[in-house]
Amino acid sequence: MYYFIVNTHGGSGRAYKTWKYVEKLLKKKHISYEMLSTNYPGHATELTSSLCCRDDQNIRIVIVGGDGTINEVLNGITDFQKVSIGVIPTGSGNDFARGAGISKNTKKALARILDNTIHSIDIGVTCTKDATHVVTKRYFAISSGFGMDAIVCKRALTSRIKTVLNFLHLGGLTYIVLTIQTLFSMKMEKVAVVLNAGLPDEHKLDFANLIFLACMNFKAEGGGVPMAPDASAEDGLLSICCAYGIPKLVALLEFPLLILGKHRSLQGFYCANCKTVDVQTAAPLVVHLDGEYGGDVQSLHFACLPCKLRLL
Repeated sequence: MYYFIVNTHGGSGRAYKTWKYVEKLLKKKHISYEMLSTNYPGHATELTSSLCCRDDQNIRIVIVGGDGTINEVLNGITDFQKVSIGVIPTGSGNDFARGAGISKNTKKALARILDNTIHSIDIGVTCTKDATHVVTKRYFAISSGFGMDAIVCKRALTSRIKTVLNFLHLGGLTYIVLTIQTLFSMKMEKVAVVLNAGLPDEHKLDFANLIFLACMNFKAEGGGVPMAPDASAEDGLLSICCAYGIPKLVALLEFPLLILGKHRSLQGFYCANCKTVDVQTAAPLVVHLDGEYGGDVQSLHFACLPCKLRLL
């Protein structure tokens, strides 16, 4: 049995249209399935959690939607050993599909899923602590971070620009437009970072005037921006990319190099691979997970979970 979780309200209706096409293919192939529609933010997490409670050791969940729906499903999985997921991408960014090598062609994406070949990949986990010291743990598949890219993700959730560009089938430009706006309006902070805390290769860093710090599982986020061109979801490591101490006008001029993945040798960029990242900030910063808003916090812990996710 395949369980299709469909974001029927997302992507300006693309997900629903795609699902109707997928449904025809499933019926033609006489494939057993159950369709579950998301009706509000966080619903995919609830649906996934309910599926995990079923007495089934081979739960195959297929997401028809974008990166946000994938993240919700990921955070609803309570037993990674008995769950595998497939993706039919219909979002504006589709960074998960891009990173996992999943075709945007619906028929090809479905064929990959029905082949039933399991491929285990890494995912990340972000632990945040709020002002009352309550710790929240959430998974991410693409990236998690704070600073400029997180603010952009938060703004994109309610942006009229995103709505208009999605309607014009130019949704990938949303993050570029919002990034430029955010760069000149954001306040830069000082942060203390520890890589691989407690391990022999522990490394402590201080970044003044931080613009962003991204912990990458895949190479690209934000609709294909290659923050970590050498990142791999199969190496058991996170690839971090940090920009700091760069005048805003200079950062804008360097932005095209970031889009091209030519930023690592530029002054003010720091890139490294690590198992864990611990962060303390002087003031609360916006955090994102796969483009989903994760709160405003001052204490963060990022870690890689090797081969955690079973991908169809």
